[in-house]
Amino acid sequence: LFFFVSNFLLSAPMKALAQEVVSTFSSRLACLGLVVKELTGDMQLSKAEVEAANVLVTTPEKWDVVTRKGGSDGSLATKCKLVLIDEVHLLADERGAVIESVVARTQRLVESAQTTVRLVALSATLPNFKDVAHFLRVNPVRGLFHFGPEYRPVPLEQTFMGLTEKNRVRLAAKQNECAFEVCLDALRRGHQVMVFVHARKDTVRTAQAIRDFAIKAGCAEEFLCGKPESPNAEAYSLFGKMVDRSRSTELKELFPSGFMVHHAGMLRPDRSLSERAFSAGAARVLVCTATLAWGVNLPAHSVIIKGTEVYDPAKGKPMDLSMLDVMQIFGRAGRPQFDASGEATMITSHAALPRYLQLLGHQAPMESNFLKALPDHLNAEVSSGTVTSVDEAVTWLSYTYLFVRMLKNPLAYGLPYEARDEDPQLRVARFDKVTAAAKVLDEQRMIRFDPRSGNLAATDLGRTASHFYIQNESIGTFNQRLSPAMSDAAALDALAHAAEFKQLKTRPEELAEMDKLRRLCPLDIRSPLEEPAGKVAVLLQCYVSRVRPQSFTLVSDTNYCAQNGGRVCRALFEVALRRGQSGLATLFLRLARSIDRKVWWWETPLRQLQEAYKFPDSVIKNLEGKQSGDVGRLLEMDAREVGQLIHFERLGGKVLQACRSLPRLSCQVAIQPVTRTVLRVSLTLKADFEWRHGGGSGGGAEPFWVWVGDSEGDYDAGMGGGHMYHSELFMLQRPKRGHRDEESVLAFTIPIAEPLPAQYYVHVRSDRWCGLDEVHPVSFKHLVLPEIHPPHTDLLDLTPLGVGALGNPGFEAIYLAKGLTHFNPVQTQVFHTLYHTDRNVLLGAPTSSGKTLVAELAILRMLNLRAAQHADPRQAEKGQHSAAVYIAPLKALARERLKDWKAKLGGGLGLTVVELTGDVTPDANALRRADVIITTPEKWDGVTRGWRNRDYVRSVRLVIIDEIHLLGEDRGPVLEVIVSRMRYMSAKMEQRVRLLGLSTALANAHDLADWLGIDPRPGRGMYNFRPSVRPVPMEVHIRGFPGPHYCPRMATMNKPTYSAILEHSPKHPVLVFVASRRQTRLTALDLISFCAAADEPKQFLRGVGEEEVEAVAATCKDPALKHTLVYGVGLHHAGLCDHDRNTVEELFVNGRIQVLVCTSTLAWGVNFPARLVVIKGTEFFDGEKGRYVDFPVTDVLQMMGRAGRPQFDDKGVSCVFVHAPKKNFYKKFLYEPFPVESHLRDVLHNHLMAEVCGGTVKSKQDAVEYLTWTYFFRRLLVNPSFYHLDDASTQGVQEYLLALVDKVLDDLQDQGCVEVGASFAVDDEDGEAGALVDSVGPTTAGRIASYYYLDYRSVGIIKEGLLELDAKSSQEPASMNLCLELAAVLCACHEFSELPVRHNEDELNAELLAQLKQRHREAGVAQGNTSGPAAEAGAEAGRGRGVDGG
Repeated sequence: LFFFVSNFLLSAPMKALAQEVVSTFSSRLACLGLVVKELTGDMQLSKAEVEAANVLVTTPEKWDVVTRKGGSDGSLATKCKLVLIDEVHLLADERGAVIESVVARTQRLVESAQTTVRLVALSATLPNFKDVAHFLRVNPVRGLFHFGPEYRPVPLEQTFMGLTEKNRVRLAAKQNECAFEVCLDALRRGHQVMVFVHARKDTVRTAQAIRDFAIKAGCAEEFLCGKPESPNAEAYSLFGKMVDRSRSTELKELFPSGFMVHHAGMLRPDRSLSERAFSAGAARVLVCTATLAWGVNLPAHSVIIKGTEVYDPAKGKPMDLSMLDVMQIFGRAGRPQFDASGEATMITSHAALPRYLQLLGHQAPMESNFLKALPDHLNAEVSSGTVTSVDEAVTWLSYTYLFVRMLKNPLAYGLPYEARDEDPQLRVARFDKVTAAAKVLDEQRMIRFDPRSGNLAATDLGRTASHFYIQNESIGTFNQRLSPAMSDAAALDALAHAAEFKQLKTRPEELAEMDKLRRLCPLDIRSPLEEPAGKVAVLLQCYVSRVRPQSFTLVSDTNYCAQNGGRVCRALFEVALRRGQSGLATLFLRLARSIDRKVWWWETPLRQLQEAYKFPDSVIKNLEGKQSGDVGRLLEMDAREVGQLIHFERLGGKVLQACRSLPRLSCQVAIQPVTRTVLRVSLTLKADFEWRHGGGSGGGAEPFWVWVGDSEGDYDAGMGGGHMYHSELFMLQRPKRGHRDEESVLAFTIPIAEPLPAQYYVHVRSDRWCGLDEVHPVSFKHLVLPEIHPPHTDLLDLTPLGVGALGNPGFEAIYLAKGLTHFNPVQTQVFHTLYHTDRNVLLGAPTSSGKTLVAELAILRMLNLRAAQHADPRQAEKGQHSAAVYIAPLKALARERLKDWKAKLGGGLGLTVVELTGDVTPDANALRRADVIITTPEKWDGVTRGWRNRDYVRSVRLVIIDEIHLLGEDRGPVLEVIVSRMRYMSAKMEQRVRLLGLSTALANAHDLADWLGIDPRPGRGMYNFRPSVRPVPMEVHIRGFPGPHYCPRMATMNKPTYSAILEHSPKHPVLVFVASRRQTRLTALDLISFCAAADEPKQFLRGVGEEEVEAVAATCKDPALKHTLVYGVGLHHAGLCDHDRNTVEELFVNGRIQVLVCTSTLAWGVNFPARLVVIKGTEFFDGEKGRYVDFPVTDVLQMMGRAGRPQFDDKGVSCVFVHAPKKNFYKKFLYEPFPVESHLRDVLHNHLMAEVCGGTVKSKQDAVEYLTWTYFFRRLLVNPSFYHLDDASTQGVQEYLLALVDKVLDDLQDQGCVEVGASFAVDDEDGEAGALVDSVGPTTAGRIASYYYLDYRSVGIIKEGLLELDAKSSQEPASMNLCLELAAVLCACHEFSELPVRHNEDELNAELLAQLKQRHREAGVAQGNTSGPAAEAGAEAGRGRGVDGG
């Protein structure tokens, strides 16, 4: 049962052993239905394959990489409940540092996540097994099992031979002779022999030497297996045919003599062939390197170690074979299922013999090698966020095997023997080691280390190194060698100098072939061939050029270079991206793709599909020979022309088909100036190829890199490149079956400077495919920058006014009852204009500046006027009722304002306050009696469309628009139409309607004031204070987090969130804003885990007993909330029921819980107090677009405004965590105002239709005049380039507006909403015939759409659907289900297009659809399409009808 509910991991020391384990486990666990997968450098798995696997077999290095990265792979660390570590005695090897790092990371994860992961380690007999058990946190009584050599299933006879020969040549010959004698003796007794040597070339030499000794002694036949009387003759014959087909000349030479060889330099098929032949008995002697002892489980009766000197490239000299290797090799002697005993022979020098005999009897304890790799592993922890200071690093070091051995043997780690006496836990020593490593990393710019505070902060360079597993030595080399001006050859040379390749020294016998290969390289070789860099540069070029070396050692080294070269090159590409160097990024991206694809960027891209489409070499050569392999040019031809071009007419169509499957993007670029220094870029991207299975675009997604720079890239790559202003990875998702490719829009901002450059370049480059890059120039020739914004209003140093200035005891009482005796500085400065004049007012001030009270002052002014009007007999006779309208952006804010004003204005002054929203719609009489109407933009828009027929609309004298800066957001056009209509209504009725706009600080307040009819002169109604004018001072901390994937990026923000709470608000309330309900739960659980790790699990509970809060939590229905409340952390989102929401709000407001994790909508709703606000991410998932998009800046400002409320705090702190590339954008616009632009142009159809139906617009000229009342018209004149207006002259503006009106009216007429009639004459002022204009009138369908607030596109859909129903009913009346058909038309309406289909909801919709007896007529759903908005709406309708449709 355990295996079915969780993954488990087996860490094998080598890839060869991993392959064997996968094969064994797959067969043995198949009966349990368990899926076993290999996850190594050779075997990559998709996310789906990883999630489907129950058992993962991997290497330590691969698991280290996976757990470093986080994200879809990183989540495996939490899913794995069992980790098996094979050959744990590798701790004494250089690779042991990786095992230490992985185990330490796993154990810290167990503690922080409060989860359980079982560690099981397997090993050969260890001298200091108790130390390893202590390192693994094993219970020494119940979990430690140690079995000595006496427990070996097959007794082992060990023989040690010490040779006294001093001459190395004669010593090697004597070793071969001894090996021959031992082999012959074993063979005569019918046993197989494995001879272990320590160099690849020595395997063949030793086998040849033993064969020659046998021939000389006349006993060569005893080595053969192919004799007719031999029991293995059949196997010999079978494998002999396989050897004949092998490309290995050594195997072909040695196999007939009964020998096989095995080493890492051989090709994998040849290695496998040697293993299988020896296992089957087809060969009697196998000569191999020591790696076989660790890899494949291939035992033999007799094992020989020939020589014990091993060349160590790190030290540059021969070293003695370690005792662990000796024991591992000896462990291959004796086959448990076949032999009763085993024989192991060591042939060594006489000088080394005593050492091995001593070690055999008294093995030295295994020591740690972690110190050498400490900088790299420390960087990995800092980059992943698990270590943020030296103190935490010191604690992290206590989880390693290094710490265990430092306590036992401090001398081995450079510590004095008495160190433990002075410091029992060696904290000072650990501090020194960590500090030294941190200094190394700081010098390489991989981390930022502050020696005074001990803080460790990750850098982009360090994260890149950790992500791509790059050594710190390589980073130091890159820092020295990388420069913006590099050629292709210089870039390749920098890559070849990476420390990952330093062991690839050129052997003397390789020089001749290397010199030949060098002549075939298309790029210059900058380093000597004798150095590793020169060798790597040659081998990489040979690999890409598809040139195969002859020497097997070079073949092996080439494969190693290819495997690691792509990874290192990708790291260098990331470095160039982070530095913003466009040319350098181009160099390394195309080099990385060339290594991955084995195709140069100047070759035809069709080479990448040659194998998939089986193109002959002649076709490719013809394309490249005539330089006609450009895909764009080929796509312009037909199949016959392509066939003629390649001299193979039959393949012309196939070549075209391949061209169409190469992933390319069509890109349309639009630019809009936001300010004089910021440019908004919108890219419309769409697939310009055909998705196919197999060749070409066969995956589920295609990645593309998109960046904007001031260089063309390819041309400038080696000439200094250029600067990159923005970059991001765009994933083009494959459309679902039956769907078409949809356009995707990428929008971002980039800086511009004056004088304007001639142009920028938009680069669209495939991440995987060579030769498909596109560069789009963006000209600034006709770009018109907006004017510099005027200065802000200065906050005057005025004496605060007391509430007595109201001059009305009733008014004063409502504020005195709340404890307010004086107005704040902002309220004091605007008091006279608000309370003693009737001017329109625009107030721009930061959140929490007291703008709500300013609105109340305007209402009180209206009440004073109304009282004066009733006191005047001449005015009283008119009997007109005056009302105020408060427009809130959200229903939650409207409800809060209703609750507040009902108590303050209703209870204190006896006013009638009503709510008019989508949830509450009073009757007309209630609205006529209302003094204050609280509504939302959409609802007031719908009501005012018929203002001529609604007297309660015409009685409005004050309109308060809260958060008027939302004009620049998606819902802004509705606000714009409301204000324009109210101003138009006021002008037509000749009756003043006062407008009050409340906003945050604005950049272009003068434009907004001009639109509202406000005099911009000081003190006349326009007040636009700086963002810093805030009653409660607020600190803002903006921190960038890297990583392209949303979920892992959010996970890395959790610990900084916890740290921010401890630093800025350890005892005061904290609000943590996240983007989704799921994130509220995950964030809260992580915060609780961090508290538990600090031994303070209940530190966020305040002033309440655990029993009391547990009793309250027990009443909650949401299980996550029920769990988190007990720890003082609350959740708040729209998915909570009213009881749960009210409960958590009450606990937080009353200070019972300290932390509230909530979604962003809370910022606009309830006014909660908080000392600290943490905005954890500024993106949310847009269901309609199917990707993550940014929050509007106004939303971020609103969330920040919740920090430091005046009535609660004297200080506020706001921490904004953002995606790293967007950090500069938020630094700019969170400290200086963002200009407000109009978006009416994009949604003009519905609003113009409403004005036509309302009688405001009767002709095209009326439509143009209507537009002049809008904010859109004001901004069109000020920032024409933003609205794509090239000619800003009066004539140009008129033509632009007429063209816009024509297009909108044409679209409305096409959908059947309006009728554009024949021209009629308009009389001029003298009564004479005037100009001819086109009449515009509403249709019945248009009136209905306007009345019910329907989208104009829905009118066309409904009209077309009803016509189809009418035709179908006349043809097949009996088979038609009218109710179902009408439901299908309803679901297709445009109103449902924004309904998001959340994660896995398509599966839920499919289940609901299966339960319904009635089926939707819509084709997509009928075919199983349950992922669209129509399906979502249909499923919701089905929920309402019930399972039986009743």
